[in-house]
Amino acid sequence: MVRLVDYENRRRAVLSKVIDRYIKEKEPVASEDIAKDFDLSSATIRNILSDLEECGYLTHTHTSSGRIPTGKGYRYYVDFLLSQMELLDEEKERILKEYKKEILRLEDILEQTSEIISAITHYAGIVSFVEWQDKVFYKGISYILEQPEFHDLERIRLLIRVMEDKQRLLEIINRDFKEKVKVYIGPELGCPEMDSCSLVVSSYQLKYQPSGKIAVLGPMRMEYAHIIPALEYISEVLTDVLNRI
Repeated sequence: MVRLVDYENRRRAVLSKVIDRYIKEKEPVASEDIAKDFDLSSATIRNILSDLEECGYLTHTHTSSGRIPTGKGYRYYVDFLLSQMELLDEEKERILKEYKKEILRLEDILEQTSEIISAITHYAGIVSFVEWQDKVFYKGISYILEQPEFHDLERIRLLIRVMEDKQRLLEIINRDFKEKVKVYIGPELGCPEMDSCSLVVSSYQLKYQPSGKIAVLGPMRMEYAHIIPALEYISEVLTDVLNRI
């Protein structure tokens, strides 16, 4: 009997596996690392990885035979997984518990939200309010600086400069979009100093009008499958909290 192989699905699965592994282990992924997951030879996986690299989804460093995702690879990964991402119930309970603390001032709630985002995602949490053009709340920059991508001092310096420039930071996160959650990967941010980063953004409402943005800033190698549904849920809870004060 002839065995039919869906090469496109296999290619997609290999790409997802490489990105999953790289996100978790922070190390380039070699063919032998994932061959057993597909019951295929290392040589077959190596050919698929080479094809994915030729198509621009993966690249490799000079010091390793393993592959790492490119911005294009992460974009494909996020778009493909977006409809499959769900937040665990215990994470939802954790978020709700944080908002049960009685806080009446808008400014305090927004600052608290930046702390919640950072605590839940382990990256930087950013919150803006449209009417306050000169104010932005952010917490958790240290989480980004702990990532291996940011051990370069020049890269750290450039990132901190952007974070301290409030107007520029607001311009980046306050862009209009129609989706519940918008993901900007690397160069899509339009900010050269953040080319190694990804930004996940959602909107919240006050008195049922669009009022501001909440965001997660981290390396391109961030856990999108957790961060995207977490941010979407936080935006829903924040909207509910604000419309009850």
